[in-house]
Amino acid sequence: MIQVYLVSFTIALLVAYFLTPHVRKIAVQAGAMDAPDARKVHTQPIPRMGGLAIYAGFVLAVFGSLYVTHEIAGLLLGGTLILAVGIIDDLYQLPAKAKLFGQILAASVLVIFDIRIEWLTNPFGEMIYVDFFSIPLTIFWVVGLTNTLNLIDGLDGLAAGVSVIASITICLVAIQQAFPLVAIMTAALAGSALGFMRYNFNPATIFMGDTGSMFLGYMLAAISVLGTVKSAATIALFVPIVALGLPIMDTTFAIIRRYANGRPIFKPDKGHLHHRLLAMGLTQKQAVLLMYVISGCLGLSAIALTEVNTSLALLIILALLSGAVIGAKKIGVLNDADSIKSH
Repeated sequence: MIQVYLVSFTIALLVAYFLTPHVRKIAVQAGAMDAPDARKVHTQPIPRMGGLAIYAGFVLAVFGSLYVTHEIAGLLLGGTLILAVGIIDDLYQLPAKAKLFGQILAASVLVIFDIRIEWLTNPFGEMIYVDFFSIPLTIFWVVGLTNTLNLIDGLDGLAAGVSVIASITICLVAIQQAFPLVAIMTAALAGSALGFMRYNFNPATIFMGDTGSMFLGYMLAAISVLGTVKSAATIALFVPIVALGLPIMDTTFAIIRRYANGRPIFKPDKGHLHHRLLAMGLTQKQAVLLMYVISGCLGLSAIALTEVNTSLALLIILALLSGAVIGAKKIGVLNDADSIKSH
């Protein structure tokens, strides 16, 4: 069975690797260029929309490794819709409300195809069934994770690398829990993001754009929900939450920071974790590699959570949360972004 995961991973990796240079040409011709500004780190226009290569790698790997069921069709349809929203945004810079509407629409596709969160893990006993909260909870989860990965896409190779680590983490847990569908799909997601990274790591020649970051966030969220649909004994939502702990915490701190300083929550700033690391004197590569290490540690913690008893699992989660808060205070991600010098 391991062979199927490797086939899925390899197909996705090769397709994304060989297709990205062609996508780059298309992006340049279409005028999908990311111009530098005060908030961004790059200093010259770079083509975006690289998510097209990630999407192609993932979809071809899924078709080559799985029989397309009703649920997989829904997942691919929703993923295609979020990709379309990303393409339009990369070309024309959609208003925040229009982008959010597109994300809600794409999340609703999952609900229509009966891919929804129907229960939550209760560490102290039986599962909690959410009943009629199932639909809003599913949409909130998918839209939230889609934006979380989108917001962390601020340095060369960062979103792609974090996605690879999170995908591999979920894949390993799914193999461990004997759920091949989730394992094969996350292997494909990891492969496509890794194939793209060859061109996206510093110095990047192409960005994934919202086309890629929203697609990766959406697929990680959707595949996780698919895992909860199939069996209560399989992959639970806390695994992707911990595996994606870095972008989730960064987004949470951004909301707190903006609210505390009386700024619009959805207005971009230079107070994100990667901005703070650069302000501390780290190079782009050093900052990204450090964030890979943090994501890797969170990934190992997520795997450990599935192997230990409830008391130890709660201690691990408490330690992770304490470490995040202490780290955030030391680095200064809760400080007013306007007080941070531009780079």
